[in-house]
Amino acid sequence: MLENFAHALAEAKKSGAQTIAVAVAQDKDVLQALKLAQDAGIAEAILVGDAAEIRPMLQEVGLAASTRVVDEKDPAQAALKAVSLVRQGQAQVVMKGMLNTSDFLKAVLHPEQGLRSGSLLSHLAVFEVPGENRLLYHSDGGMNIAPDLATKKGILKNALAALRALGLAEPKVAVLTANEQVHPKMQATVDAQALVAAAAAGEFSPCVIEGPIALDVALNPEAAHHKGIASRISGQVDLFLMPNIETGNVLGKSLLYYAGAHMAGLVLGATHPIVLTSRAETPEGKLHSICLACLAARKGN
Repeated sequence: MLENFAHALAEAKKSGAQTIAVAVAQDKDVLQALKLAQDAGIAEAILVGDAAEIRPMLQEVGLAASTRVVDEKDPAQAALKAVSLVRQGQAQVVMKGMLNTSDFLKAVLHPEQGLRSGSLLSHLAVFEVPGENRLLYHSDGGMNIAPDLATKKGILKNALAALRALGLAEPKVAVLTANEQVHPKMQATVDAQALVAAAAAGEFSPCVIEGPIALDVALNPEAAHHKGIASRISGQVDLFLMPNIETGNVLGKSLLYYAGAHMAGLVLGATHPIVLTSRAETPEGKLHSICLACLAARKGN
């Protein structure tokens, strides 16, 4: 169990640096994050993009002049090249630089050069929340807008595989809804009941899953007791499975802005981990996402 991002960095350092291929790497914030990752002993980089723009930035951020740079001025081709480096085994993680997310994901999903695995892509958000003794995981608040039951199964499978790679052998999962009653007019509760049944039938990797379950019960054993709910996961949830993207987005931003949490994230479902961070994210925040990707790559291969 990872207690916080400092613990994650220490774990990632133990097995040496992973190589990250960066698509359109002429992005100073990304290069600063890679410098932090290099200093932490968790990652090295292959920088794909406009070499004339990248090389002056190396000196600015303190990356070694010997850092491998692959010159490709066309952003779409740079993205394809970065992805193909991972596919060929020259890197273990791919990261988005200075290009549109849609163009980056198009390269990831390219039928010949991409990293298709047969699974859907989903987002895993990871939070370090003040007062908690472990990292908390949310999915999916970043990619799948209004998932149906089949999509939720794919999101859950992706997240469980990632958590297993991050050291959680049997994650505790809360399938979040507005309340604990199954109601045909509240599809999220129907889906939650179906997910719990699928888990009981062995459809997922080992986990302890409950749903439908409201956030108060998931977080607070006293709330569970007050509602007369005998829960095995209340107060101990590792993974919060969201009913839709709005719930994940609002809950995540509430943690960041009201609770002072720190966040990292990964895109799951490809053959290798994908780092796709917001342009507004700090280099330190990008470092945490790089760290999780390195851990997932180390234990997933």
